Amino acid sequence: MMRLQDVNTLSPQQFIETFGGIYEHSPWVAEAAAKQRPFASMQQMKHAFSQAVQQAPESQKLALVRAHPELGHRMGIDPDLSAESTQEQGSAGLDRLSPAEYRQLRDLNDAYQKKFGMPFVICVRQATKAVILEAMEQRLTSSFTEELAEALKQIDAIAALRLQDKVQA
Repeated sequence: MMRLQDVNTLSPQQFIETFGGIYEHSPWVAEAAAKQRPFASMQQMKHAFSQAVQQAPESQKLALVRAHPELGHRMGIDPDLSAESTQEQGSAGLDRLSPAEYRQLRDLNDAYQKKFGMPFVICVRQATKAVILEAMEQRLTSSFTEELAEALKQIDAIAALRLQDKVQA
């Protein structure tokens, strides 16, 4: 773990190398957040990352959501699945689905992708299999605008936990 004061002394390149994966396969978020240093607190650091996303054009926000893996679908077969995503999905039991649960998740993933053109995103570290499946069914009734906003909110929650794993407050 790094101390916040050490984060503030990293070169821009070191910062991007260290935090580029906080937002799944989207180092541009860390690049933008780096420009907001020095951070006086972890909250300020998290806010800088979140603001980078919020200030991005919609096309870039959508690309960020699309950079996330489909839940349960790519476990063990997707070489692009980050170590963080693998661990997070495992913590929610998505690596131990029964055949029926897998079919249900697969059907919900397909329906969600078809309706919104992006993968379903939820902070799995704050959920269980049951909560995830229920949320997928519920969120299928949302509009695209509502879902993009919710996906970004969930991505911020994922990123906040990843930052806490890396930086000592």
